[in-house]
Amino acid sequence: MENQFYEAFDLERYEGDSGGSVDDYRTPLQVDRDRIIHTSAFRRLQNKTQVFFSGEYDFYRTRLTHSIEVAQIGRSICTRLNRTSPLLRPDFFIDSDLVEAACLSHDIGHPPFGHTGERTLHRLMRPFGGFEGNAQTLRILTQILFGPDRGMNPTRALVDGVLKYKTLFGELPDQKHHFLYREQDKALDFVTGGTAFPETLPAGKARNGFRSIECQIMDWADDTAYSLNDIADGIHAGFITVEGTERWAESRNLDAEDSKIVANLLDAIRRRRVESKIGKKIGAFIAATSLAEADGFLSDQTNRHRYRLDIDPTVEKECRVYKGISLDLVFKSRQLQQLDRKSDFILGRLFDVFADQYIHEVAAGAESFTLFPEEDEALIRAQSTETERARIVCDVLARMTDGIASRTYKRLFDADFGSIVDLV
Repeated sequence: MENQFYEAFDLERYEGDSGGSVDDYRTPLQVDRDRIIHTSAFRRLQNKTQVFFSGEYDFYRTRLTHSIEVAQIGRSICTRLNRTSPLLRPDFFIDSDLVEAACLSHDIGHPPFGHTGERTLHRLMRPFGGFEGNAQTLRILTQILFGPDRGMNPTRALVDGVLKYKTLFGELPDQKHHFLYREQDKALDFVTGGTAFPETLPAGKARNGFRSIECQIMDWADDTAYSLNDIADGIHAGFITVEGTERWAESRNLDAEDSKIVANLLDAIRRRRVESKIGKKIGAFIAATSLAEADGFLSDQTNRHRYRLDIDPTVEKECRVYKGISLDLVFKSRQLQQLDRKSDFILGRLFDVFADQYIHEVAAGAESFTLFPEEDEALIRAQSTETERARIVCDVLARMTDGIASRTYKRLFDADFGSIVDLV
């Protein structure tokens, strides 16, 4: 039975018809999902930091395992909504393959070393248009996934599904995050079908909050995964303990609901039932979702903007408590802050070397070294401005895994690193 929820507007591709096989058994949205899975950009997430450095311990989550968990939660939310919402029916439903594709790709633009890497690259790239993980995801999908000038030609529905932010860099003063690159205005026009944003959606929080139903599902699945699973990893790593959590709770003005949430978590830690507790909570967070009608910009063009995802306020509050615990006891811990400082230093030194070699005008006759792969070398030499060259340098750094960034740093700066074995 054909799904009437999506129309030609939703399935149009970024670069037009991709000329796929005429006998392809897959829907366009399944093609989107499959193209993401079978890429090196997706595989590299297995060696990119989620909370703890990838490879530090085998059972801690990486960006890859996190993305897989987000995809499972996103599909489960779709299943719940499609089965329980009176607004949907068997021939009119939210496509779980589309939501899965958005979930699998939502972190594909994140650099090495987690959020520290993102902040560092933005600081370094600020003179050249900034860096943002969501903007880099969009750049990968639409421009560079399969080469320096070839994206995956995604559908409009997928582009909108991953596009959490719709404000361009420079539209607001002192933007630290939550923006797209200035040159991504084409992708933004593609998402809206060329329709300008109304005055009721000015740049900033209002416009960034304007999201398709699939993007809203992806975002809640992401919140569910990292608010709960970061807690589990923090407990297993010894950062979140009974004593530490009790001190955290005592230092805050928690109301009765928040105190109960903390008490339940402490009980799970004491009884060594964290994994089973987290599993049940994931189910509860999924069950907290419902669908409601919405009327606004683009709702007359696509069903993807005719609905919003409502979350039970008590569950949203619980999510915020877990995030607060993780932020204060894990991310702000001395140990992780020391590692974050090292990550910032590594990326900063690499950027400085690459900037001297590739971004800034090199004096005539100056020594030149080949530091990038041949394809990137050729591309960067073809650019005419510092801003264009800086974006390619940023692409190279952003696609590095934690391990590659560390080894590249050692090759450039460690005098004892550089045997034939080290070069692998």
